[in-house]
Amino acid sequence: MINVTVWNEYRHEKTDEKVKEMYPEGIHEQLKSFLTEEFTVKTATLDEKEHGLTEEVLNDTDVLVWWGHIAHDEVSEEIVNRVHERVLQGMGLIVLHSGHMSKIFIKLMGTSCDLKWREADEKCRIWNVNPSHPIVEGIGEYIELEKEEMYGEHFDIPAPDELIFINWYQGGEVFRGGCTYRRGNGKIFYFQPGHETYPSYYHPKVQKVIKNAVKWAALKDHNYPTYGNHKPLETL
Repeated sequence: MINVTVWNEYRHEKTDEKVKEMYPEGIHEQLKSFLTEEFTVKTATLDEKEHGLTEEVLNDTDVLVWWGHIAHDEVSEEIVNRVHERVLQGMGLIVLHSGHMSKIFIKLMGTSCDLKWREADEKCRIWNVNPSHPIVEGIGEYIELEKEEMYGEHFDIPAPDELIFINWYQGGEVFRGGCTYRRGNGKIFYFQPGHETYPSYYHPKVQKVIKNAVKWAALKDHNYPTYGNHKPLETL
């Protein structure tokens, strides 16, 4: 069984009535509710000790799902470095929506990860541009969301290893809304939907993508390479 940890800063839900109404138990609990159908899932939030991401928790995590927005700066560098090390070792990382500006995503990408955005209750059509990829299994040609926050190009990320989705918005913008990367031994997937006042995480196809991404990102072989000084295989 794949072990998943869902991390959410869990701030909007405590202070914004619209967000609390949409996700009364928190975005992390909604993500957990459908991920537990296929995986072993625990949650962690910003205000817990060590942000809930202790060495013990991370060492028992195959895939970390990350949602953050208004409190990126409050995530300690110690925890960012700890997560970074685990990704390099092989832990999968799924970064959702505004997590593009999280310290861990920026550190892994090496760019600003900035973009254009607009909140205008716009229709979002998420086009599947990599139909043979396991992340889009069972998705079809596109996902249509009645409302989603507009994210637009230029998205300041490195060229993706694989482009999975291109989003289109009513205002005319497009966006690379699903991208994969490999860093060290770890796999990373960025997925755009998930504005805190919209029901994106209740959408069956959005849920399916996240489940597929967890399966894709989970390391199958836990025999990590060794580094540093190495004894000869042959007699010198």
